[in-house]
Amino acid sequence: MPSPAYRARVERFLLYLAAERGLSVHYRESVRQSLFAFGRWSEQQGAAPEDVTPAILTQYRLYLRARELADSSVRVAMVHLRIFFRYLHRRGGLPTDPTALMESGRVTRNIPETLSAAAVNQLLSSIPADDVPYGTRDRAMLEMLYGSGLRVSELITLRPDQIDWDEGYLRVRGKGGKTRFVPLGGVAARALRDYLEHARPRLQREGRRATALFLSNRGTGLTRDRIWQIIKARARAAGIADNVYPHMMRHSFATHLLENGADLRVIQDMLGHADLATTQIYTHVERKRLVDTVKSYHPRGRK
Repeated sequence: MPSPAYRARVERFLLYLAAERGLSVHYRESVRQSLFAFGRWSEQQGAAPEDVTPAILTQYRLYLRARELADSSVRVAMVHLRIFFRYLHRRGGLPTDPTALMESGRVTRNIPETLSAAAVNQLLSSIPADDVPYGTRDRAMLEMLYGSGLRVSELITLRPDQIDWDEGYLRVRGKGGKTRFVPLGGVAARALRDYLEHARPRLQREGRRATALFLSNRGTGLTRDRIWQIIKARARAAGIADNVYPHMMRHSFATHLLENGADLRVIQDMLGHADLATTQIYTHVERKRLVDTVKSYHPRGRK
């Protein structure tokens, strides 16, 4: 654990991210972990924040890479350090910003993992919707993850009053507290109505006021880990060998929209991406499939 003085600086910085930047709890916790990890390492090197130099930051980057972290994880850690030291410098805590000339580092973007449309159908159809309350609940959850492209963090914080049945959309609170409106497809809407009518009342517990849309057997909102477990168990029961996880449903939602001709900017809006470049990763999935098709079926495509 870093020194109390360093931890106090980090906590003040996290309060700044919450109060002035409006960043989410999940993001702030990620920053805390990054900064505490750096604090432990730098103190082992005998370097307090005032002693950190560009050379020390370069050493830390090499240290992270030596631990075989993914390029993207190393880059995120260095971005967290950049905004932390910039904050300390601007608030008068440091005479100079050691990250000012720091290179951000190149990131290798991995192609998102997706399920085929047939595999999604196999998964969803395998969940008995008449198995009340759990089959009904799980079918509705998965229909919404795939049908609306929700993040799992958005799903667990969703409330019944965020559903507009007349207009057919969800009012979702995404990253950074930003609100966006996401269409609710017909199949997902039917599954959700079934859950609200038959399953959710059976999951509610007397004396416990639950605000979350999807409830556990204790009448409380489902956690991220529990949803992960449910999806893995449902995929195994459906005979799907892939390592299925919640974000794979979101990737599949975006990829299948693109394959069927949806505009990339429309997909960007539905996913809540601030930058179109983030959404463009799904074009790589389509390109890869085209290349694989040529290799498999063209007489001169194989080596």
